[in-house]
Amino acid sequence: MVILADDLGYGDILSYNDQAAFQTPNIDELAEDGMKFTDAHTTSAVCTPTRYGLLTGRYNWRSRLKKFVLSGYSKSLIEQERLTLPELLKQRNYQTAFVGKWHLGWNWEFTGTGQPENIDALDSRPEVDFSQPIQNGPSEHGFDYSYGISGSLDMPPYVYVENGRPTSIPTKKTVNYDEKGFWRKGLTAPDFTHTKVLPHMTDKSLEFISRQEEGDKPFFLYYALPAPHTPILPTSEFIGRSNANLYGDFVMQVDLVVGEIVNQLEEQGMLKETLIIFTSDNGASPRADFEELARAGHDPSYIYRGHKADIYEGGHRVPFIVSWPGKITNGSVSNETISTVDLMATMADIMGEDLAEDEGEDSYSFLPVLMQQQFNKPLREATVFHSVEGRFAIRKGDWKLILWPGSGGWSYPNTEEQLRGLPPFQLYNLEQDPAETKNLIHIYPEKVKELKALLEKYIREGRSTPGIPQENDGPERWAELDWMDL
Repeated sequence: MVILADDLGYGDILSYNDQAAFQTPNIDELAEDGMKFTDAHTTSAVCTPTRYGLLTGRYNWRSRLKKFVLSGYSKSLIEQERLTLPELLKQRNYQTAFVGKWHLGWNWEFTGTGQPENIDALDSRPEVDFSQPIQNGPSEHGFDYSYGISGSLDMPPYVYVENGRPTSIPTKKTVNYDEKGFWRKGLTAPDFTHTKVLPHMTDKSLEFISRQEEGDKPFFLYYALPAPHTPILPTSEFIGRSNANLYGDFVMQVDLVVGEIVNQLEEQGMLKETLIIFTSDNGASPRADFEELARAGHDPSYIYRGHKADIYEGGHRVPFIVSWPGKITNGSVSNETISTVDLMATMADIMGEDLAEDEGEDSYSFLPVLMQQQFNKPLREATVFHSVEGRFAIRKGDWKLILWPGSGGWSYPNTEEQLRGLPPFQLYNLEQDPAETKNLIHIYPEKVKELKALLEKYIREGRSTPGIPQENDGPERWAELDWMDL
């Protein structure tokens, strides 16, 4: 089971940040009953790309999406022939389900002249026949059951889709420009209420788990939470509970969701047989209001620089907890560097399956870490990160090279004026400088050369794991590569 929070920061979990302003008892208990990774990362600092990597075992920038995210109307990003994590599990007779925020594109039935040119624009409002089923969605990528929304909770259309069919036809348009409760103008279905989406989707997840009690198949549930992403709308019983702000209240509601799922598994006698992974798709969004949280003594990025969208650690270093009763030593902690792209190889390793040359090209198994096996070198040769603007960073050991002068996202420095005069690249030693404050590019030019060459190799060969070179999707070159002179 994978529970993926949306825009939850590394420092939002008490077991990761003892200075956190609010409690997360259920997530902390999950860590106490399993293994907590302190150096886990998403492949990207934003939603869509990370989800692509998690389900395919392939870096997101190898797809056609070289930067930014998809809209609620975008077509499917996952190639039809590409193996996904649920498809891998189905080979071993797993019953698979997706619930929540998809944000990987699926093909609506467009009316009129067909698919509009601006379909990936976040403010696009094409005409759709909602009476028709979608194509190339979760069902076509390995999920036996699916229930969710096309994009983020602030992206239209606001329509539930169950097993490929909208549950109702939207009849009204809505907009809310409140800072924390923000969502974009768009069509809304009569059975869709923003404040009820998180509990409603949790109920759907619990219903799926309940149905497995009488089945004879193992199951896999991918619950992609729509929270604490905007709109930040905790239900009434959570408002004020964190004594921080609405974002803190919403995080506490996310924690309750984790508790409800664990309790359901325990009540059905299935908890001891279930591997649970809890993580986030990127760092916390600035809409959490970092200044307001700071007055409560809380920093969603903990000691790390930046936040969602950034190439700095706060953009992609996330909480990552694995619970596997009877398999993992309770309360264990790993400092091994892992990535959300590693789920594919890890699940294959658990099942004794070998991935083909064109499957999981960037995925490394962290099963040896879970089993606390001895090994004399890091699992990953290096790890690549990506920002919302498509800027790259590569990490090998303690060294991280950012191939851009600024954040590559939303935090300082990110404007043309702020970037003017800065060195073209940034080099940090994360062991000595986890907050990325001292750029060492001029002191260690050979390290810059080494890491840049390794990134170029990974891009050129279409993979970062050992094996036969593969092709990337889309153009052979794109603007961000030209800028880096790769």
